[in-house]
Amino acid sequence: MKGIFITFEGPDGSGKTTQIRLLAQHCRQMGFEVVLTREPGGTPISEAIRDLLLDPSHKEMDGVTEALLYAASRAQHVAEKIRPALEAGCIVLCDRFMDSSIAYQGYARGLGDDVRVINEFAIQGTQPDITFFLDLPADQGKKRVASARDLDRLEQEDLSFHNAVYDGYRKLKEIYADRYICIDASRSIEEIAAEIREQFEAYVVRRAEAE
Repeated sequence: MKGIFITFEGPDGSGKTTQIRLLAQHCRQMGFEVVLTREPGGTPISEAIRDLLLDPSHKEMDGVTEALLYAASRAQHVAEKIRPALEAGCIVLCDRFMDSSIAYQGYARGLGDDVRVINEFAIQGTQPDITFFLDLPADQGKKRVASARDLDRLEQEDLSFHNAVYDGYRKLKEIYADRYICIDASRSIEEIAAEIREQFEAYVVRRAEAE
């Protein structure tokens, strides 16, 4: 079977990192070769850019600079890691991808459609097959993050910013309804994981039948 590219999106604190690890474990138990990765990051160059982007001391970073750095990190990630893994027939599970840039920089930073354009150039046609959107209101996500760890530069933004990110995601799930699977992230970890497993397995069956 050809590779499958699955991305996880959602507001900060929605549980993406936990759920992507659980799905990776499930896929491996099913016998699939899995590449688990994240954005920004995933390669040495992309991780170096991640450090710049998320460092809380870089509060002066301009929104355009931020958007371009995310796109640059993504371009390297796709070229070096994601595309080769898909060509080798792996399942690639990515914690955030291009939709994050559109939600955070396009909508919340107010940079508009230019963010989509620069990221289309960055990914060179490598689009997700499925996007699991972990749906959690921004105020709930912010409370979860604040109680769990030190906050990075974007997590430190105020609630109005994170509400704008959430609104951006709600628009994206309408635009890309063909690949978005919305998951209620207010439930228990196991309830969420069970629904994701069910949706993944159904997709694999549909894809196998189509091929």
